[in-house]
Amino acid sequence: MRQQTIGEPSRARLHRALEPASRQGLSVLNRVIVAAIVASVALAVLDTEPTLARRFAEPFWAADLALTILFVLEYAARLWTAPEAPRFSGAIAGRLRWALTPAALIDLLALIPALVFVGATPAYMFRLVRLLRVLRLARLGRFSRAYREIAEALASRRDELLLTLGAALAIMLLAATLMHLVEGEAQPEAFGSIPRAMWWSVVTLTTIGYGDVYPHTVIGKVLAGLTAIAGIGLIAAPTGILAAAFSDAAQRGRARLARADHDGDQPEA
Repeated sequence: MRQQTIGEPSRARLHRALEPASRQGLSVLNRVIVAAIVASVALAVLDTEPTLARRFAEPFWAADLALTILFVLEYAARLWTAPEAPRFSGAIAGRLRWALTPAALIDLLALIPALVFVGATPAYMFRLVRLLRVLRLARLGRFSRAYREIAEALASRRDELLLTLGAALAIMLLAATLMHLVEGEAQPEAFGSIPRAMWWSVVTLTTIGYGDVYPHTVIGKVLAGLTAIAGIGLIAAPTGILAAAFSDAAQRGRARLARADHDGDQPEA
């Protein structure tokens, strides 16, 4: 049996409070963190409006400082309690493995504005760094069971999606090459090279059709029509793959919840 330490009981309780959403829902602490994330992103968005930034400069600064302190404390708490999870066991090695997870890296990156020395930062760089606060919105995913199901669905259809992406890139390059050969002399600015023709190919295959670049020759128009038709299929393929993957992931999630409810109803031996 593992030897108990003085700080372990409180660390275990804090770890359970910081854990993402379970089937019972978010803990009170996580509800506070979610509200703070939403408030922080709202402040970052409002701070880009010059009239609001000038009028409420001091309240914005005070609120951002308070939220940043909260997030620093949360990051420190998650780092301290990380060894409570079996996959992060080990006082130093476990915490290092946790710090290198995508969620922890996003947390750290979102804290950059508080770690930058403003006096030595150019104005445009300061604005860029402050806008990194919007990344805190990405942290909401860790609190959502639906987010984990979406990630699971994408992982289960990784090969099919990569195959579709490869086919799309190949058709895009082929269409740009053919349009360069057909329209290159007539429209050198738009189709004078394959990289220039790639813009038209991307816009056409994605069915956006801005209309800023279009073929003038008959052969070019025929190729454009075929490319547009191919684009419909390319858009539909990943949509169908993702729809099936999301449906499978949702069914697996409901099955896990049903098993958990059933196990919870079983009498103790």
